[in-house]
Formats: sequence, structure tokens, C-alpha cells
Amino acid sequence: MSDFTGTGVAVITPFTKENTIDYPALSKIINHLINRGIDYLVVMGSTAEAATLNKDEKDSLRAFFVKETQGRVPLVLGIGGNNTARVVAEIKATDVTGYQAILSVSPSYNKPSQEGIYRHFKAVAEASPLPIILYNVPGRTGINMMPETVIRLAQDFDSIIGIKEAAGDIVQALSLIQKKPDNFLIISGDDMIALPMTLAGGAGVISVIAQGLPSDFSSMIRLGLKGEASKAYTIQYRLMDSIDLIFEEGNPTGIKELLRQQNYCSNKVRLPLVEATKTLQNRIQLFLKEYH
Repeated sequence: MSDFTGTGVAVITPFTKENTIDYPALSKIINHLINRGIDYLVVMGSTAEAATLNKDEKDSLRAFFVKETQGRVPLVLGIGGNNTARVVAEIKATDVTGYQAILSVSPSYNKPSQEGIYRHFKAVAEASPLPIILYNVPGRTGINMMPETVIRLAQDFDSIIGIKEAAGDIVQALSLIQKKPDNFLIISGDDMIALPMTLAGGAGVISVIAQGLPSDFSSMIRLGLKGEASKAYTIQYRLMDSIDLIFEEGNPTGIKELLRQQNYCSNKVRLPLVEATKTLQNRIQLFLKEYH
């Protein structure tokens, strides 16, 4: 489980002006993250605009990450959806060679009961050849996976090894940390409260802002894992404005703009997302100027 302790990054999918995947930019981003201390990478999560990728693009991206990383860091593959049978079929049909775990989001739109969420992940766990990291993000899915459901799944299925908890609720996170089985990972999915969750006993974070500021953010989480709160919070307070900025107009709109200004990729996103407004571009530019 140490593979997924520390700082993971939900990697974007950079696009060209022609709206195709920009593989040279992606190579640059991947190597930048690895060289700046990121512990593992998450492929085709929501930050990657996975909902807008077709099957051929997904297959190509999945293989590209394996080839580009060359085993230097663990890889987590996002496979989720709100049709349980389709998610199970996709897991069974996907070549997961080179990946160490699957990140699977709680079903969106359907608004299942807690029992429905439990049975969905039961089916996913039974189908998966890899360990499963649950993903709770009620801001996207419309339903909160309650701690009781998470703990039940953790106790019933050895292959369910952790949760990316992105409800943005520190009390809920503390409840999960309090009740979790040994070795079950509580991973923050919210950059703003990643440090307090880690200090409270969490396993770190799957981050968005760490893609843009990897050295400092990963250093902060490492300090948090060591219990060095004062040093870690010094970094947190420098980073906080950037976290607000990148989510202000949606994700990955903000982080792509920040990366554009660092010359890693374009700020191109696929509809229904749109590029950052000029106002946000200017504010990110000002932040980066003052930050460095």
C-alpha cells in the first residue's frame, strides 16, 4: 500500500489546437512530475477529461503512460461510471498491464442509495484484477458515499484498498480515518484540506495543483506524513491562493491555464468545458509572478 502513500497527481490530457491529444506535451508533463518528486500518477480521471475521450484515445493514452513512465512511479487507472454492468465489462476488457490499481468513482446522476453504492462497488471489486481505490466526489456525482458504506466495503473486500475522499468535509474525513481498518488508505481528493487530512492519519493526496507546483506540494505532504505540521503549513499558506484559482472556473480549466503559463501545454479543453477567461488568466499570471 506504500505505492499510494504521498502525493499522486490526477494528470490532465493536453490537447492540440486541432483538439487531438498532444503527446509531446504529455511526455513533458509526465517527466516533469516524476523529476519533481511526485509519488504516483492517476491516468484518465476526471481531471483528464476522460468523459470526452473515445475508446481509441483511451487505449492509446493508457499504453503511452506505461511506455513513458518505464516503471519509475506506480500508475492508477481511472475506470468508472454510472452503469455498473458497463463498468464491469470495461474492467474485464481493459489491458491493465503496467498499472497497480484502479480508481473508480461512485456512480453519478443515478443518485443510488448507500446500498446501491455498496453493490456497485461489490461488482467492481469482484471483476477487477487490480486493487480498487474508491472515489467519493459528491460535487460531481450528486450523492455522498457515507463513511459507513466505505468502511463496510473496506471490511468486506480485501481488494478495496483505499478511498480518494473528495467531499471537502474534514469531519467526514476524520470519521473515515477513525474507523478504517488497518492498511486501508484515506487519500485526500481535495487539495485545500489534504494537509490536515494527512496530519490526522491520512495517506496523502491525489492532487490537481501538484501538477502545476509539484515540488512544493509533494514536499508539504511528505512533511505532513512525518508530522512536521509547522513546516508543512508554511508551504500550505503559500499554495492556498493557487488552489482557489485553479478551481474557480472548473477543473481542468484552471490547471491547464497554469500549465500553459509554465510552457507545458496549451489551455485547450473539450466542450462542454471552455478555456479560462482573460480575468482568470491574468490572476494566475500574477500569482505565479509573486510566487516565484
